[in-house]
Amino acid sequence: MDDDELRRLLRAGFDESAEAYERTRPTCPPRLFDDLMEAGGLVPGDRVAEIGCGTGQASVPMAERGLAVTGVELGPGLAAVARRRLAGFASAAVVTSAFEDWEAGDAAPFDAVAAFNCLHWIDPRVRYTKPAELLAPGGVLAVGSCSWSRPSDADAFWFDVQDDYQAVGYEGDPPPPPEAIGPWHLPVEAEDLFDEVAAVRHPFTVRYSADDYVAVLATQSGTRALGADRSAEFLGRVQRRLKSLGAPELTVTFVALLTIARNRS
Repeated sequence: MDDDELRRLLRAGFDESAEAYERTRPTCPPRLFDDLMEAGGLVPGDRVAEIGCGTGQASVPMAERGLAVTGVELGPGLAAVARRRLAGFASAAVVTSAFEDWEAGDAAPFDAVAAFNCLHWIDPRVRYTKPAELLAPGGVLAVGSCSWSRPSDADAFWFDVQDDYQAVGYEGDPPPPPEAIGPWHLPVEAEDLFDEVAAVRHPFTVRYSADDYVAVLATQSGTRALGADRSAEFLGRVQRRLKSLGAPELTVTFVALLTIARNRS
């Protein structure tokens, strides 16, 4: 399986757990969306195309700030949740489509194109060129994410659980401490299309029950990449480890990142 096939397979998998995704995935703090409005020069009524809107976790805060959001979501289950959450906003809409295949038609141009926790899933051949084409002159690309980090006061669980990752061949390094996660900057391939105007970071924490912690692990692409058998083994290991500790609540530290870049055309 090549990289393109793996990317398409993994990104489609989020739809299988839409409700768990909505319940457990971290949402960016409100101040990140205030930064979007201020640094992006956006005002109520401006139109935003949101790539991979998922269950609307970023769509709703943008709509609450008066932006007219059109979410484009590949998964029908995720899109259904997003539509439900956005039902109270007359100017919001959700389209079920892969972003690469979506034809905006008369809806374009947009004042902003936003992507939260999803830009890396987009075909690299259009990852930056298509947003640039959708934007009005001077419009902005907003790229946001919530990165897992290791709490500065991490207890033994956060270190011991790495044994469970290693036992099943989970790829990737353990999360770094929050101070090691810096702002994200546009890559070289986007520099001819956009001028970066802001890059901010906001650490925040989320409290999870033991069950919800396992549930959020199940929604992650790295877990899905293990395949059914190894992912079940991994989640079972973590669940048993938490049970042995009395199923405590866990505080997980994230760093919300937002980068804003203005369209050059």
